[in-house]
Amino acid sequence: MVQMLTRAGWRRQSRVSIAVIILLALIVALLLTHLLATRAHASGSLTQISSDPYTNTSSQHATQVEPDTFASGSTIVSAFQSGRFYDGGSSNIGWATSTDGGATWTHGFLPGITVYDGGPWDRVSDPAVAYDLGHHTWLISSLVISGTTGAGVVVSRSTDGGKTWSNPVTVSLAPSGAFYDKEWVVCDSRDPMFSPPILLAQKSYAGYCYVEWDDANAGIIYMSASHDGGATWSARNSPQTSDFGLGGQPLIQPDGTVIVPMWMTVSSNGQNYIGAYRSTDQGKTWSAPVRVSTLTYANDPGSIRGGSLPSAEIDGAGTVYVVWADCRFETNCSANDIVISSSADGVTWSAVKRIPMDATGSGADHLLAGIAVNPQTSGASAQLGVVYYYFPVGSVGSSCARSDTCPLDVGYVSSTNAGSSWSAVTQLAGPMTLSWLASTNQGYMVGDYFSASFVNGTVFPVFMVATAPSGGVYNEAAYTVSSGLLATGGNRTSAGDRVRVFPHGAPLPVTPHRVHHTAY
Repeated sequence: MVQMLTRAGWRRQSRVSIAVIILLALIVALLLTHLLATRAHASGSLTQISSDPYTNTSSQHATQVEPDTFASGSTIVSAFQSGRFYDGGSSNIGWATSTDGGATWTHGFLPGITVYDGGPWDRVSDPAVAYDLGHHTWLISSLVISGTTGAGVVVSRSTDGGKTWSNPVTVSLAPSGAFYDKEWVVCDSRDPMFSPPILLAQKSYAGYCYVEWDDANAGIIYMSASHDGGATWSARNSPQTSDFGLGGQPLIQPDGTVIVPMWMTVSSNGQNYIGAYRSTDQGKTWSAPVRVSTLTYANDPGSIRGGSLPSAEIDGAGTVYVVWADCRFETNCSANDIVISSSADGVTWSAVKRIPMDATGSGADHLLAGIAVNPQTSGASAQLGVVYYYFPVGSVGSSCARSDTCPLDVGYVSSTNAGSSWSAVTQLAGPMTLSWLASTNQGYMVGDYFSASFVNGTVFPVFMVATAPSGGVYNEAAYTVSSGLLATGGNRTSAGDRVRVFPHGAPLPVTPHRVHHTAY
């Protein structure tokens, strides 16, 4: 039976229909508002954790660059250069510590290193952070500089949870004619509480610490070890290679094996590659490096100090993950992606994969990545977070790339399945103009490396944010995300990517590498 509506009935139904439409529209508007708020919350508000207090006229103020981080339990410590010099190093190393999982921060500057804080050295650079669980001691390693020459490697110690720091302990002083550069420190900080059950019976190497650095003049890589909380250090020794290395980041597996991924150059032909060497006897001897991958790298837009130094971290079972900037998946090596490789033993490495931050060919350029790996996860469910800088889609080849006006942003992606798939990009900061950044003889600088760490399952990156200078004074300082970042993962993959650029030609020659043999 067909129901017939009177005019009044039609009007009543129409009014009901209009009311329903209005109600649905309100619901949709509320949902969109919620989604936008959720996205804004995902990037989080930022917390400034330090600023450059120095006023010496020989370096640039107020500038902070090049942070490292490390976390143990609810404590995270970051260190960074403060007061950057144009031709290398800084007025001092700043530090910032949170003992409550990133909720609040204290900060200060390392005593007794440079002439600007009671020390003998002209400048200091390249900070790195570690925690010695065996001696409950935090360490910050630094490269000390005399004039403009890397003159030694030192370590500052904290035995009160990163709240105060000692005068530096000397690891090694450069002999006449040497030029030390790019040191890094690591300690065995594995907490048995969070180790996979199969590893609980293994001997603990807590209390074993290692420092890596290079002599740029001689082309030699050095290592030193400490077993007393960084109070004393062994005589330097070297891996079995004549290849030059820069920017090594040693890591310690649960069985005590030390693996050191780093940027390397073949001594005979100058080809760049990512390599790794290791020690299985607590640093008494070191192997020859194996090749993780050859390296192809495009110069970044504008005059930024970029490069492809690797960032490396380790999961709870000892798998090492390494990321770096690389152009092999871009036609004509036109831009850099962030790529990743992993290894369970430091000898055999997985095929290089692109982290799918943007589509290939998008004109976006990615650089200066820092990887965090959740030490409470491992295997196929390892949680990864990567913080990086980028020039957004359309930057490569544009007029801004030639005039230093391309906007520079900070991004973050995560994976919950050991890098098999990734989240969408979260923008953390930017856009920034390159001229807002500290100026160096290798380009505008935010750092040669970056870092992030998991704190109780949440990622806390530290990165540099700059605003326009005022009255000739810079405003570039260290920031983090106030509530940290979740490793949510996602369904983005790089399946189907094709390598388009190969080292030494075929099909196209590689763009020259921007990192110099000294990068301090």
